[in-house]
Amino acid sequence: GSASQIANLIVGFFVGLSSGATVVISQYYGARKPDKVHWAVHTAVAFSLMGGVLFMVIGIVFAHMALSAMHTPEDVLNYAVVYIRIYFLGMIPNLIYNMGAGILRAVGDSKRPLYFLIGSCMVNILLDIILVAGLRMGVAGAAIATITSQLFSACMVVYALIHTDDMYKLVWSKVRIDERMLRRIVRIGIPAGMQSVMYNISNIIIQAGVNTLGTDNVTAWATYGKVDGLYWMMINALGISVTTFVGQNYGAGKKERIRTGIREGVILTILINIPLALMLLCIPEFLTSFMLNDASIISYTRDFLAVTGICLFPLGWLFVFRNGCQGMGHTFVPMLSGVLEVSLRVVMVKLLTPYLAFRGVALAEVSAWIGAWIMLMITYWIYQERTDSFR
Repeated sequence: GSASQIANLIVGFFVGLSSGATVVISQYYGARKPDKVHWAVHTAVAFSLMGGVLFMVIGIVFAHMALSAMHTPEDVLNYAVVYIRIYFLGMIPNLIYNMGAGILRAVGDSKRPLYFLIGSCMVNILLDIILVAGLRMGVAGAAIATITSQLFSACMVVYALIHTDDMYKLVWSKVRIDERMLRRIVRIGIPAGMQSVMYNISNIIIQAGVNTLGTDNVTAWATYGKVDGLYWMMINALGISVTTFVGQNYGAGKKERIRTGIREGVILTILINIPLALMLLCIPEFLTSFMLNDASIISYTRDFLAVTGICLFPLGWLFVFRNGCQGMGHTFVPMLSGVLEVSLRVVMVKLLTPYLAFRGVALAEVSAWIGAWIMLMITYWIYQERTDSFR
């Protein structure tokens, strides 16, 4: 759990930054400006290479210090350090995949990133069986399996970018930073990156608090994170599609289609959330039994899933409105909503945990979703009324 929070902090910041490239490329692609798309793609790839080297060094050097600062229990600290250092060795392919997949989605190709991810998951599972279950390499084997699967997905996405005749074609000899394009990407991406950083910092603060409650609570929190990750991937994918749809139509100056896209996104979140909420409320033990067989830990996780299951709807709408604003190039207020979300999470955890223990963490989570969603819904309606064609 602690290792995952650190990895999410670093990778989440870059994914937020790369969303700036996704927005810029989708807008230029919608406006049919091939020269701008060309330089945006090559600047984005160069930026991900530089970021991969930087984050790899930071992660390896500061892993032990960061995990100790999070009060990671001594009985798992060394395992966490081993995992996170191996994980950060694979940072370059990790960022290359995220950026490359963002480029493909920016031009409306969401199928191939899915296929690459399916292949990556198969590689990960196969290597987990071989290295962890077979060779008994423990967390080191799990980490090696993870970074190998990331290398696989990075190779696939680079292959796709090279072997295309569309305007987003990647030519390695032209991979370099274009300063003007980088400024535009960073201007849009930095607020999204900071928003991700703040969210993950709040996760780290919460993790540190949970770590003081004992190993059972730590395990329950980490297990919840895995179950929550399944939902987050689905709703984040919907958010990415909203960013692409809004960005391309913003570039083409089609305001009415932006409104339609947001409305359909809200409807889709409802259709996704109804069965998921029922699963979290009705069969939480079944969802966690794949990872746990300890009744007390399953009980903690069940309580958390029940609270969050009731409040999935505002989280889905939060993603739709946040990504809609970002697709139009407006990222400052979504960042402020992230500040509000983080603040509510941390404050509510501090207020509720002493009285409600682990359930207090769950209530803090959902209160943050609701507050940020209300703010973004109001902001979106203000922004979309001012939207003109992209310049």
